[in-house]
Amino acid sequence: MTAPTYTIAGHTIAAPPLEPALYLVATPIGNLRDITIRALETLAACDVLACEDTRITRRLLDRYGIAARPIAYHEHNAGQAGPKLLTALAEGRSVALVSDAGTPLVSDPGYRLGVEARQAGHAIVPVPGPSAVLTALTASGLPTDDFRFVGFLPAKEKARRDRLTALRAEPTTLICFESPHRLAASLRSIATVMGADRTVCVARELTKRFETVMTGKSSDLSDQFVNETVKGEIVLLIAPAESLAGQATSTDIDALLSDLLTDMPAGRAAREAAQMTGLPRADLYARIVARKNEGG
Repeated sequence: MTAPTYTIAGHTIAAPPLEPALYLVATPIGNLRDITIRALETLAACDVLACEDTRITRRLLDRYGIAARPIAYHEHNAGQAGPKLLTALAEGRSVALVSDAGTPLVSDPGYRLGVEARQAGHAIVPVPGPSAVLTALTASGLPTDDFRFVGFLPAKEKARRDRLTALRAEPTTLICFESPHRLAASLRSIATVMGADRTVCVARELTKRFETVMTGKSSDLSDQFVNETVKGEIVLLIAPAESLAGQATSTDIDALLSDLLTDMPAGRAAREAAQMTGLPRADLYARIVARKNEGG
């Protein structure tokens, strides 16, 4: 049998053999030159290559002269394809898993296979590389020392606002994926729930020809995108919440409580306000009760 190979700049290189395991291989998020040597070796040498969309993965394989024939594994066929991949692992074969772009298992159907393989006792080998989350974070200008990835925001307006309400006091940079046709609505929700002055970043088409990274106030970006046709992959970042403790006036606190009370009962509003301001929950709850008694 001919040894597996890959090609870089016209040079054909033999790929070393792989031990039996599930290899989670990160692939480029746009620019195909961002692939790692180890990823190429793994894709060339694996016994089975599973991917979300065989057409997308085929373009990467063709670029680097890899003869592997990928099979589809995605959210719609995981129930049928997953057991076959687990059987291959049980037979002592090497299985590589890639997503359409970036690192597998991150907001990705491959998470299910990873869990099942681990439960079955198979070795899991990460092959790190490109990540849209980290790429956007480093380009955004927002704090990088403490951040939280929250996946996709809900598609429906009320659910999205509820999710943002639960996140608005987070003292960390928030990162999520967003679809082009929902970007304007999500920015509007952020401006409404988290404040018009909350800093956000919209990172589009990262590493691709039309890459753009825009950072500004949520209200300004919301106005900008409301009439714009948006295309491409999007990462949306939200700046950390600033604590009101020690700087909030009585008027500020009352305004915050009024806003919270439009969406939630008094107990939860006091708890949320305590997280946002650093003030004692009991004091804030007493303030709510007093305002109600005064008819405020």
